Amino acid sequence: MAQLADEGLEFRRPVTFLMGDNGSGKSTLVEAIAEGFKLDPHGGRASAKMGRPEPITTELGKVLRLDTTAAGSKMLGGPRLKKKGFFLRAETAFSMTENLGGVAGYWEDDTSAMSHGEGFVTMVQAMMNAPGFYVMDEPEAALSFSSCLHLISVLHDLGRSGAQIVCATHSPLLAATPGADVVEVGPYGFRRTAWKDLDLVDHWARFLHSPDAYLHHVIDDDQQDDVRAHR
Repeated sequence: MAQLADEGLEFRRPVTFLMGDNGSGKSTLVEAIAEGFKLDPHGGRASAKMGRPEPITTELGKVLRLDTTAAGSKMLGGPRLKKKGFFLRAETAFSMTENLGGVAGYWEDDTSAMSHGEGFVTMVQAMMNAPGFYVMDEPEAALSFSSCLHLISVLHDLGRSGAQIVCATHSPLLAATPGADVVEVGPYGFRRTAWKDLDLVDHWARFLHSPDAYLHHVIDDDQQDDVRAHR
């Protein structure tokens, strides 16, 4: 993250996607951003009170400083429970849907009785429904194709309402949100890019056109013949 320390990272549009392979650092970055805005780094609303599990504190989170707009500064300096923001982590989303339905300040529906995807969508609709600061880490993990399309609609509408969203994702579908800024993260650091120029988009397009071109690198010829026979 030397580039981040040297140059910083400006969020120029209401919706920003951080794209990159496993281990690229995008999840570490969104965790640190959530910490910087005093959101619960376990996932959730404002920083947790005493008594919660050992806090998640990244090395980057210890030193990252957020330069905010006037509205952002007002939110950061206000009372803990008045902060309008939410950090959605794929790793803790299921636990939240199981335990927070009906809890004051969250959502009324019993999401523990829903499928993971349904509970996830209910949580998003309840917690991301007004201008605020929202951080997301791989939200597509629980979602079907159609639910991802619904999330695009939510993110787009939030951005137009005055919200700021920062999302780390592997999903070329989510990254196609109209008007979003796309930042690709990798060994080179980070760089802004167009959706159509993302390595991930190129690989998905090539794979869907010709799966065998990729599969022969990971399975032997006999297994490939079996795969073709079952298509």
